[in-house]
Amino acid sequence: MPDRCFGDSLRIFCGSIHSLKTQGFSMDLGIQNRHALVCASSQGIGLACATALAREGAQVVINGRDASRLAQAQALIKQKTGRDVRAVVADITTDAGRQALFDACPQLDILINNNAGPQPGKLADWDHDAWIRALEGNMLAPILLIRGFVPGMRERKFGRIVNVTSAMVKSPRPHQALSTSARTGLTAFSKSLSFEVAADNVTINNVLPERIDTPRQEFLARRQAEINQISYEEARAKFASSIAAKRFGTPEEFADAVAYLCSAQAGFISGQNLQLDGGSYPGLM
Repeated sequence: MPDRCFGDSLRIFCGSIHSLKTQGFSMDLGIQNRHALVCASSQGIGLACATALAREGAQVVINGRDASRLAQAQALIKQKTGRDVRAVVADITTDAGRQALFDACPQLDILINNNAGPQPGKLADWDHDAWIRALEGNMLAPILLIRGFVPGMRERKFGRIVNVTSAMVKSPRPHQALSTSARTGLTAFSKSLSFEVAADNVTINNVLPERIDTPRQEFLARRQAEINQISYEEARAKFASSIAAKRFGTPEEFADAVAYLCSAQAGFISGQNLQLDGGSYPGLM
């Protein structure tokens, strides 16, 4: 299905969910008591995704490298959803960190691959080590997590894998070349594997955010303000004006789309790249 048609359909669906919620209704996504792992989920997009899945009744494991921030995230999810989530302190770029997650989630149904993006810059800034760190964090770590979890998903005939990548995968920019290169590799891997696992009710999709209002956007706005010698507020306004919707997206809007891709109803959607960018992508496909 063309990405544009898929994106339009999902936007309509998520709008319907929001409308139902405001009227006191909810939709059963069929993931009650499914086991879910959300990587890098102590803040921002990851935290929003973990909260959305917990709200839908999934048994959620959150992950990060900072125990105190994870504890704060646990408390916030409990406050918002009434549900307890388990926290696992682990660095997903290491073998030991990934093994800790495999041990914590032996019957995983839902995997949300997420990680902080590499530093923006220019070619002269990125030496060999910078490229290796980008590939480890944004391509190899998610691939190795998929490699570890997907056999069990296939055996149990249910799996939902969602990779949080970037709008830069489809709209590359020089200052984000590290991110684009690593995440495009993950995109290609995911597409190739999606053909093999589809018959076992395992789906793999990528979500491509742009200007979702998270701490990452605060960092980028402050960087832009310094480079252009403007205020932080002016930098944010410039970022917002670059979006067709003329505003930042919210983490909750992003997470609702991810939750749908994890649903029982989304079993026929796989190998897709969903733009979550306020309608800004200029291409047709």
